[in-house]
Amino acid sequence: MKHSLIVLALLVVAFNLTAQDDLLDMLEAEESTKNYKVGPTWKTMKLVNLHSTSMVKKNGLDFRVTHRFGSIGEKSGGGVHNLYGLDISDDIRISFDYGITENLQVGIGRSKYSELIDASIKYKVLAQKERKAPLTLVVLGNIATTPQQAVDARYDDWLNTLSYFSQVIIARKFGDRFSFEFAPSLLYRNLVLKTTDADGVNAEDENVNISLGFGGRFMITKRVGIIMDYMYTFSEYRSNYRPINYYDPFGIGVEIETGGHVFHITMTNAAGIVENNYIPNTIANWGDGGIKLGFNISRVFQF
Repeated sequence: MKHSLIVLALLVVAFNLTAQDDLLDMLEAEESTKNYKVGPTWKTMKLVNLHSTSMVKKNGLDFRVTHRFGSIGEKSGGGVHNLYGLDISDDIRISFDYGITENLQVGIGRSKYSELIDASIKYKVLAQKERKAPLTLVVLGNIATTPQQAVDARYDDWLNTLSYFSQVIIARKFGDRFSFEFAPSLLYRNLVLKTTDADGVNAEDENVNISLGFGGRFMITKRVGIIMDYMYTFSEYRSNYRPINYYDPFGIGVEIETGGHVFHITMTNAAGIVENNYIPNTIANWGDGGIKLGFNISRVFQF
């Protein structure tokens, strides 16, 4: 009888261990099928000049003020007499972006540069996940116009004031510290001007500007990071036209998160803040001191 009880107890223990192993196997199999989203790739919707894949959350309103001072170097119009560009405002932009869903937002903004008024839409097609989705993909588009008055008749037809911008942003977060993105872009302007160079040769700007942007961020701490971006524009006109030298926009900056605010201190050669302005019109050179100090403050309200 005693031996029978021992055998029975061993059988019960063996059954329980087998059941536990089966349950653990089931849980592990279920866990392996889960595909979690990767944490936020960026803290805000823009780096220095380039848009990021970051979106406003559903029913959230992002209020943003961006300021771009004048050039620092004397060769580019700066120097001690205007406090190295701090007396000058090349561009100031106020914008509002609202999240309709987690993956769709719309926005409006107004810039000092060209008195530009723009409306934008941004849609997240794909979010980076731990498995099977190594990238985040976002599409962006805007339409812009200006009420600016011209000395000639160029704006008599209001269609001449319109420009359109579209961009695909592809980003990836590599661990907790580093994020990177690239962004093929297309800008179309209804009106471009004909000019004459130093040799008397007529030249006409392109209606279409195709660009490729690159951007990155490296987090030094959980709240402080280094940001950088660069936009290369494929333009025969900008490569060959000599009375004015055009340059690719390049920017670096520091990102600081303080509570509900994300604060950027930036340096770039681009005078304009919106792509419709800075892609075709960047004429300042880093090598000549054409560096413009800037900052932006973002505040998100949740409704």
